[in-house]
Amino acid sequence: MQIGSVTTPFGRRPAKLSLVKRQIETRDQQTRGEIDKWKVYRDACEARELLGVQDRALAVLNALLTFYPETELGAKKAMIVFPSNAQLSVRSHGISGRTLRRSLAALVEAGLIERHDSPNGKRYAHRDGAGDIEAAFGFSLAPLHARAAELAHMAQRVAEENRLLKRAREALTICRRDVRKLITAAMEEGAEGDWEMIETMYVSLVGRLSRNPGRDLVEAVLEDMGLLREEIINLLENQLKTENMSGNAGQNDHHIQNSNTESINELEPRFERKQGSTEADKPKPISVPIRTYPLGMVLKACPQIADYGAGGVISSWRDLMLAAVVVRSMLGVSPSAYQDACEVMGPENAAATIACILERAGQINSAGGYLRDLTAKARRDEFSLGPVIMALLRANAPGEGRRLA
Repeated sequence: MQIGSVTTPFGRRPAKLSLVKRQIETRDQQTRGEIDKWKVYRDACEARELLGVQDRALAVLNALLTFYPETELGAKKAMIVFPSNAQLSVRSHGISGRTLRRSLAALVEAGLIERHDSPNGKRYAHRDGAGDIEAAFGFSLAPLHARAAELAHMAQRVAEENRLLKRAREALTICRRDVRKLITAAMEEGAEGDWEMIETMYVSLVGRLSRNPGRDLVEAVLEDMGLLREEIINLLENQLKTENMSGNAGQNDHHIQNSNTESINELEPRFERKQGSTEADKPKPISVPIRTYPLGMVLKACPQIADYGAGGVISSWRDLMLAAVVVRSMLGVSPSAYQDACEVMGPENAAATIACILERAGQINSAGGYLRDLTAKARRDEFSLGPVIMALLRANAPGEGRRLA
């Protein structure tokens, strides 16, 4: 006796069109060969989050598969099992009747099984004279057979996502360790810098992580933590270079004082003195330019500068410097003031400084005068771009508003 491939549920349960559609799709897809039922089950377990089923429902699915006598699911075989609720409860580790019913409904809703209800709602089978099943009423496992390839693909997606999440967590763990220990070392050894502010930023980044963060959140925090680590390393590296230069200067003082050469440092360019000029008119050597910070950090701290890049995008330092020229003119900074900043700070840092000024334009009365003041401080080695960038990063962080440290 042939039972229709599309059936409606017994009793008060409604017949949803989505379930009818799924039954039709299952019927149309039953053309593949035999498939190991336990492999399909393992794939369903791996993809449980995508399917929206809980562990209890999967335990019930496992129990249903144990009532299917064959190891392979095949289109030419009847794939309907008809255990009683009592039998299912025993093989599902003794779950209650109410939980069993919810789990069965969840499996049907997820498209892993189908109901083939009898006229009275009971589960049973009709057999012929030889003892073979003619018709059965219960739960069909045909959707597992029809969706085997889809479930395998979903399981692969979940496995790949878990792999990427694991790598991101490992990288974040290392980055957190580096930042925490570098801050501690800098504080304990008295390194110059606003380490309390940097530590506050570190704590803020860690506070963004939930108990079980997803990969997007982990990677976002990792990116910001990496920028913070790079900034800390830059600060410490600059201090170490300064200490080395000071030590070398102390060792060479005697040699310099007794030297007859005109220049203070052999690496400094010589300036020809114009006729009639005095010693005071001789150009002063320009200090070593401050370190260039990562472009990604500058753009994260100063997102408005991107609006002035070609096509609204800044992908290189050259793009940033071209945008800075446009912004310089818009802010009313004279060409001479910007050129002076480029000579003292270096073109990259001058462009980054313009980007910072753009972010704070509403708080600055004269952008040109402000840039000249920063240039004068940089010439005296009293200006560092790092604290400005870090303050803007903190101000642009979610929930921090627009205040500056």
